[in-house]
Amino acid sequence: MTLPALPEESFRRVLCVVAHPDDMEYGTSAAVARWTARGIEVGYLLLTRGEAGMPNPPEETARLRVAEQRAACDAVGVAHLTVLEHPDGVLVHGLDLRRDICREIRRFKPDVVFGSAFEVETPYGFDQADHRAAGLATLDAIRDAGNRWVFPEQVDDEGLEPHSARWYLTSGMTDATHGVDVTGEPLRRGVASLEAHAAYLAALPDHPAPAEFIPQFAAMSGKAMGVEHAVLFRAHDLQAPPEI
Repeated sequence: MTLPALPEESFRRVLCVVAHPDDMEYGTSAAVARWTARGIEVGYLLLTRGEAGMPNPPEETARLRVAEQRAACDAVGVAHLTVLEHPDGVLVHGLDLRRDICREIRRFKPDVVFGSAFEVETPYGFDQADHRAAGLATLDAIRDAGNRWVFPEQVDDEGLEPHSARWYLTSGMTDATHGVDVTGEPLRRGVASLEAHAAYLAALPDHPAPAEFIPQFAAMSGKAMGVEHAVLFRAHDLQAPPEI
């Protein structure tokens, strides 16, 4: 069965929550490029500065990786970038993380929240701990953001209103429900966004060139939609009526 296209007509603003600089660029940013080209506003929330990801001193690495993330955002039309300073490599799922993600959801007011998957095992091996913590905290924060009595200081003291997103997306590596056709310019810009992390990629031994493997994965995903290149998602409509 061919996967349906994600119903882009149902949203105007997307918030993407990930643990590190470069997490969005391994395929998902091609979908972001399509959305921004169609006038959909996309914001990124990075929970760490990625300071543990290179052999350089952490502060130097953090400055470098945030700068490369800004360039990656520019490649796909993302103007709204927020980078928090939770410690890289030892991210903890808990109230502090949920509070910060909740704050950004209430501030940005997205129709869609994209978060990392939080399974321990993936088709590519065991997932990194920060990714799992980020994904689970994001899922919890989506519900937190709509409840006036969770983190009420954000409402009372910071002037933020509760907000309930309609859609929750995660990557659809094995259990996709929808796809986004990224054939052509969106894919090209997605590749460019990963290429913007040049110093980071150079520090990874034997890392393949983005132009080699990103189109390959997008082509594999495209078969599920019947298009040349695609990005796949598992989509949850949080406002759909309950199934009977």
